[in-house]
Amino acid sequence: MNIRIRTLALAAALAIAGAASARGGHDDHHGHDHHGHDHAAGHEHHGHDDHAAPKHGGVTVETKALDFEIVARTDRVQVYVGEHGKAVKLAGAKGKVTLLQGGVKSEAELVPVGDDYLEAKGSFQVGKGTKGIAVVSLPGKPAATARFELK
Repeated sequence: MNIRIRTLALAAALAIAGAASARGGHDDHHGHDHHGHDHAAGHEHHGHDDHAAPKHGGVTVETKALDFEIVARTDRVQVYVGEHGKAVKLAGAKGKVTLLQGGVKSEAELVPVGDDYLEAKGSFQVGKGTKGIAVVSLPGKPAATARFELK
């Protein structure tokens, strides 16, 4: 597929996801704030606790399967992974991150580093408004997808 078409398709998907999370049309969270969680990515709420607060200065996203904190810098992207606030074993995990900033698309493979995060190294254009998708697969489980926007 042509790279321009793929970039446009990614931009459209990110725009739709952003519009869905920004519309605030329904509130099944009983009046409390989720501090930037991506509701379009399948947010599931399990009570008031601090597992969704950023611990590494990144953007948090909760999905039905996993919790993510994405920390994006110009030389690396780190994706911290948990499961409903608890640590998960990342041995054998794999993933991919895609960033879109000002029409420039960057993709990189994520590999486990340490016990609690995956990392992609490279050169990334990041800043306020950068949109992205992180896809993480744990052994024996379906892939979890987190859509996010850097603040």
